[in-house]
Amino acid sequence: MRIEIERPDQEELEDAGVFDWPVWEHDEDKFDWYYDKTEHCYIIEGEANIVSEFDTLTVRPGDYLIFPAGLECVWDIQSKIKKHHSFE
Repeated sequence: MRIEIERPDQEELEDAGVFDWPVWEHDEDKFDWYYDKTEHCYIIEGEANIVSEFDTLTVRPGDYLIFPAGLECVWDIQSKIKKHHSFE
């Protein structure tokens, strides 16, 4: 159960409708999170370390992430995060 990370180009993001998805923002913080649904998200700004039993990732603007349903992780936001997101 790994977090998928990609770096799609602008055209791929537009074709997927990513810029029409809702925006979520969160200030610097550290918290536990559980994904009960698969989430797709695109980081617009900020930086965070995401730690699960399978991965330790640092995410930055331009990263496209897929968090699988059932994943437990810790979000450690280093600078205010802003992302487009969509749940399956």
